[in-house]
Amino acid sequence: MGKTAFLLAGQGSQYPGMAKDLYENEPQIRALFDAAEAIRPGTLRQMFEGTAEELKRTDNTQPCLFLADLAAATALRAHGIDADAVAGFSLGEIAGLAVSGILGDSDAFKLVVRRGIRMQKAAEAQEGSMIAVLRMDPDELRTLCAELGVYPVNYNCPGQVVVSGEVSKINRLKEELTVRSTRFVELAVGGPFHTPYMKEAAEGLRNDAEQFTVQAPSIPLYANRTAKPYPCERGAILDLVAEQIRNSVLFEDTLKNMAEAGVDTFIECGPGKTLSGFVKRTVPGATILQVSDMESLKASINTILQK
Repeated sequence: MGKTAFLLAGQGSQYPGMAKDLYENEPQIRALFDAAEAIRPGTLRQMFEGTAEELKRTDNTQPCLFLADLAAATALRAHGIDADAVAGFSLGEIAGLAVSGILGDSDAFKLVVRRGIRMQKAAEAQEGSMIAVLRMDPDELRTLCAELGVYPVNYNCPGQVVVSGEVSKINRLKEELTVRSTRFVELAVGGPFHTPYMKEAAEGLRNDAEQFTVQAPSIPLYANRTAKPYPCERGAILDLVAEQIRNSVLFEDTLKNMAEAGVDTFIECGPGKTLSGFVKRTVPGATILQVSDMESLKASINTILQK
């Protein structure tokens, strides 16, 4: 039997009510969420009752989505399903710090709260947006982005690259793509993330991270920036955590490297099925599961136990 990886969902997959039934039915999730609520009062109201617009604000999205991601992984472990490797998409990588044992759950939550605040501030300083460009030659896209002053940032899977930048410049890109009959999808995020506009946020987050106790990972956590497992050294870990928010997400390469290391079962932890789609396009023949609520938790456990 091959290895299993947990994939932790990223910003844009959030929705009101996420993980509510996990909180109501799983004692470990209730304890996790109640501890987070004590750190950041109002988080559970935003998760369970907030509007889509409220959840789109980065300083709200990140702590809420972090909990939803970590809840799915924690619930799987509570039922005897563990991971041989883990990766998170952008924001999901912070939940991955907890899943891999690099940070404790409370410290990881405190860090993601700071991350959300800093990235929201950066987004307010420079209004930006992100779009996923579909089935365009990567070299051609990079050339076009350089001409327009935008950034190809997230390499999600074959045939899909996310571009980030200032709203006016992204609008020019959309016009050019339309002329070329190239499809694109607008993402539900509120800033020019994974670009140089996040420089100040990255530097601030590096300082924030210094206060936390860091352990060597107990299972490999694949980093967005390198598509390889996190190192064990404290300084190198903190550098990756901070620099991630102003650098590209190499998710396609991450999935390929996981597969080469023997992973054949991928469980998306958190809202949505975006990462499952990336796996389907990148690792043909892989077993792909998703956990975001009690129904999908039970279904995934049954599938794994029958393998």
